[in-house]
Amino acid sequence: MKAGKAIVGIMAGAAVGAALGVLYAPDKGSKTRKKILEKKDAYVTELEGKFNGFVETVTSRFESLKKETGQKLENGKDAVHDGLSKANDGLSKANMPVK
Repeated sequence: MKAGKAIVGIMAGAAVGAALGVLYAPDKGSKTRKKILEKKDAYVTELEGKFNGFVETVTSRFESLKKETGQKLENGKDAVHDGLSKANDGLSKANMPVK
């Protein structure tokens, strides 16, 4: 999450800097507004791309963790079943009733 916040902060800072640069440029108001809109669109597009990449990375890591956890759970179940089988075998050999 820290990387996402850093990306948003950097992009916001760059957008503000670009907007201030354009505002102080010696152009007509209509040209300045047009430049601001063009820059805004470029920054929004770039930010969307970076955000989508960030979401894909987080999703991928989550899916990987979910798969790994499921495998560990299955391994744990198998170990418990093996332990119970061995315990039952041991009790049977000792001629003890199994409840």
